[in-house]
Amino acid sequence: MAEPPLVLAPVKENKVWKCAFAVVGIMSTLVIYGVLQEKIMRVPYGEDKEYFKYSLFLVFCNRITTSAVSGAILLASKKSLDPAAPLYKYCGVSISNILTTTCQYEALKYVSFPVQTLAKCAKMIPVMVWSTLIMQRRYNGKDYLFAVLVTAGCTLFILYPASIDMSPYNTGRESTAWGVLLMIGYLGFDGFTSTFQDKLFKGYDMEIHNQIFYTTMCSCLFSLTGLLVQGHLMSAVDFMLRHQDCFYDVAMLSTVATASQFFISFTIRTFGALTFATIMTTRQLVSILLSCVWFSHPLSWMQWIGAAIVFGALYTKSFLKGKAQAG
Repeated sequence: MAEPPLVLAPVKENKVWKCAFAVVGIMSTLVIYGVLQEKIMRVPYGEDKEYFKYSLFLVFCNRITTSAVSGAILLASKKSLDPAAPLYKYCGVSISNILTTTCQYEALKYVSFPVQTLAKCAKMIPVMVWSTLIMQRRYNGKDYLFAVLVTAGCTLFILYPASIDMSPYNTGRESTAWGVLLMIGYLGFDGFTSTFQDKLFKGYDMEIHNQIFYTTMCSCLFSLTGLLVQGHLMSAVDFMLRHQDCFYDVAMLSTVATASQFFISFTIRTFGALTFATIMTTRQLVSILLSCVWFSHPLSWMQWIGAAIVFGALYTKSFLKGKAQAG
């Protein structure tokens, strides 16, 4: 009777290490990513104080870097470059991911990074909705209760900002209405992206690098087409040629975005979309605090209360889920 624990222990320990790897990877890459995206979209460059405004160009740079790295890994490991799923399914994830990232960058023109980041905590709601529609999953009353609490906390945080933002990086372009609409778009598309990725991994014998390669290749083509149609490609290149520090920021952003894609895909494949959303909570809390310190964003008392409701609900949910699994 003593043998089963000896057999199960290495498996459990292996899962703990995988979870630690996912948490450290996601937090480190996305915290750096968050600071860089706020700097690029909200801090002016050069003596003329020019703002970088080409969100789709950032998407293109991120995806072409990720595509090149994933393709190189597939070739180096001598794994098949053939798609594991029909191409239109990769395109579905790709389009949704482009819309997600574009809404995220555009929102920073109208709301502060702490507001945008806390709003992302509400991604559990669209993940639950899309999982019900796509994966036919069912959630209990406690799941919906926590979702309502998170939404209420996010609402407080957005609707009751500090009366005066004394940040030297305040763009003067803040518009809560536009920012909220863009964040709603972000949440909807992001929930679909992670849930559909989850479905692809469960429906096909698919390597992480294979999924990333084909999804990002599609994203490169779509984002490049969008830039050419808008006439923004050369304008963005010209901006970076005139502001070398912007070039370095974009290069670093693409690097950490690429690394984060591998950690995200690994987490979704190993633990599922809802677990991924929970892991992101800690990263979002760290990002908010770092942004408030780095970019001097003041928070009102109502925002602190809203943040406490959001993170309290999310961590309580994770604790209860872990306790139930242990029982």
